[in-house]
Amino acid sequence: MLDEIDHILIDELRRDARTPNNALAAAAGIAPSTALGRVRSLVERGVILGFHAEIDPEALGQGIQAMISVRLQADARRRISDFGEQIAALKETSNIYFIAGADDFLIHVSTVDTAALRDFVVDNLSAHPAVAATETILIFEHVRPRSSAARP
Repeated sequence: MLDEIDHILIDELRRDARTPNNALAAAAGIAPSTALGRVRSLVERGVILGFHAEIDPEALGQGIQAMISVRLQADARRRISDFGEQIAALKETSNIYFIAGADDFLIHVSTVDTAALRDFVVDNLSAHPAVAATETILIFEHVRPRSSAARP
C-alpha cells in the first residue's frame, strides 16, 4: 500500500528524477533521512522501476516522432515477446507497448525525417512476416502532465 507521502515522493520524482533528497523531504514534509528510506523502499518494492533521462529527439537530429500501431498475423501470436524484443532493440524505437484491443503493439519511434520513418515502417514492420497491418500516426508535440500533487 502507498500512503500520501509515497505519492508525494513519486510525483516529485516523476516530474524530475534528479530532485535532490532534501527537496523531496521538504515537499513531503518529512526528514531527509526518512525521505531517503522511503525512496529506497519504493525501489526495493518495485514501485519505482528506474530513473531515466528524457532526451529531446530533435536535439539528436531526430525531428520526426510517430506512434505506430502494429497488428500481428494470427499465427504469429505465439511469438509476441520475440517480436517486441526485436523491435525494441532498433535505434529508432523509443518505447514499445504490448496492448489490448485490435492491435498488438504501439511503438513510439523517432527518425531524422519522413523518408527515414517510411524506411523504418517498410523495412522493419511491413516486411516482417509476423506483421499483418500497421498504422502510423505523426506526433506534433508531447505535452507532459503536471504531477498529481500540483493538480487541483
